[in-house]
Amino acid sequence: MTAGTPLRAPAEALAGSGWERMAVVGRIARSHGRRGEVIVDPSTDFPELRFRSGSRLFAGLEGRVAAFRVAAVRFQRGRPIVGFESVSDIDSAERLAGVELRVPEAELAPLPPDTFYEHDLVGCGVETVDGRCIGAVRRVEAASGASRLIVDADGLEVDVPLVDAICVRVAPAARTVVVDPPAGLLDLNRRQPRRRPRTVARGVAGS
Repeated sequence: MTAGTPLRAPAEALAGSGWERMAVVGRIARSHGRRGEVIVDPSTDFPELRFRSGSRLFAGLEGRVAAFRVAAVRFQRGRPIVGFESVSDIDSAERLAGVELRVPEAELAPLPPDTFYEHDLVGCGVETVDGRCIGAVRRVEAASGASRLIVDADGLEVDVPLVDAICVRVAPAARTVVVDPPAGLLDLNRRQPRRRPRTVARGVAGS
């Protein structure tokens, strides 16, 4: 395997490992320096907690879930620069580029009422109050302080504002979100899929 080739495990290889129920806290962007450090794009509201020295992070690598312990960390422009105990050279760090980092659900802090972790919502089926299926939540985004569900609807994306007046029932345990949108809203918010920006959604905790 050449340097710079990302190490990843196929999704089917991780089935049953608990990986799918771990919460995403970031993605390794690239290596930094020559001592094995990496720059992480965080997707958590608590980066100082998740990337502190001594914490364990998990990644899907080469068909298994691998654990990495943080040896040292510093922040630069809001992004953690992390040194792992088991990564000590630039070649090893470069192979981690693009790898997703997760933590077990058991390590997540309890949330206030009507606040959800993003991974709790991703994959939930979205239907209207009259039973019409819209699709499944692909991700959660935020813009101008407002959260919205990005729903995969037959190959298109539909933006659904995550507000009480529209999302009248949010039940992650039942894997269901029931919506009561104003007339025409879903058609107006339907578009071709686009690349995901890095966002933090208000009302949706980022692990």
